[in-house]
Amino acid sequence: MERNTPISVIPISDLRRGKDLPAAHAQTGALADIRGRQLRDLRISVTDRCNFRCVYCMPKEIFGNDYQFLPRSQLLDFDEITRLVGIFKERGITKVRLTGGEPLLRRNIEHLIEQLAGIGGLDIALTTNGSLLSRKARGLRDAGLNRVTVSLDAIDDPTFQKMNDAEFPVAKVLEGIEAAAAAGLTPVKINMVVKRGLNEHAILPMARHFHGSGHIVRFIEYMDVGSTNGWRMDDVISSREIVNRIGAVYPLEQVDPLYTGEVAERWRYRDGSGEIGVISSVTQAFCHDCTRARLSTEGMLYTCLFAQSGYDLRRLLRDGTGDDAISEAISGIWQVRDDRYSEIRTTETTSPRKIEMSYIGG
Repeated sequence: MERNTPISVIPISDLRRGKDLPAAHAQTGALADIRGRQLRDLRISVTDRCNFRCVYCMPKEIFGNDYQFLPRSQLLDFDEITRLVGIFKERGITKVRLTGGEPLLRRNIEHLIEQLAGIGGLDIALTTNGSLLSRKARGLRDAGLNRVTVSLDAIDDPTFQKMNDAEFPVAKVLEGIEAAAAAGLTPVKINMVVKRGLNEHAILPMARHFHGSGHIVRFIEYMDVGSTNGWRMDDVISSREIVNRIGAVYPLEQVDPLYTGEVAERWRYRDGSGEIGVISSVTQAFCHDCTRARLSTEGMLYTCLFAQSGYDLRRLLRDGTGDDAISEAISGIWQVRDDRYSEIRTTETTSPRKIEMSYIGG
């Protein structure tokens, strides 16, 4: 099987469209797109490799043993990532999230985190499947990581292994979660993707297990990211149903978001024992306040999780382009951004091939 590649690449000439846009954003400062959404968050996929084969992300029938991942020479190195993050910070980002694939498979990931922390003024987070977290949590925190999110799609082994298709035990992930909490990577957030017919029966056991733990479980509607996971609307369990199921046992009350653009709708246990979240990108689209850009492991910039094309920043990095010109290119990309896929999702829009989650990060 050939590796996943960008579906289309926007020409370098188009990256410089910023020169024709309003002078107010010509050099430095926060950027806003056509819909007034500011650029605040940068998600960086540091590797396309993963040791799981989750059915909603890297199904084994597509990403099998013969799948060709990117050669190391095509990946952005740590200095290139750090340089780009510095430029993005000048354009208004305040948060960086490292993703994959599985980011902890990237060798010496702690060194990258240390470099990013050295930029200053950034909230640095990481999303992981937790398989390597128990032995890496302390080093990640010491390097400057602020928070961690762990993917865990069920609390029982049979269901979890059916979801990750890797025969990896839940206990090892739980060890990673506790190691992260002990290292101070708190609050630990736990993401559960819910797919009808596979793990909806695990919703309440997940809530029960982490009730009162101080960790925040976030239940995510099964999304049509990429084109290989066989997504159907019939497989989606709505966030409203999830809240109703949990609330019937543990009464809940809704809580205000912590900041503009927060993707998770927050619900607090009425008994004061913590909170959960639901992410409703299918049934309650939040495109209207999306502040996130995504950088692939080989330096392609995407302005939407459901993108069909990206912008080649690696070429700019490696052809001697200066920071100001790269900043201008980023400005041009963001200021003409008009993405709102989840708001206009139909049977027709889900059909075209989209970038895979394992390539772009979640």
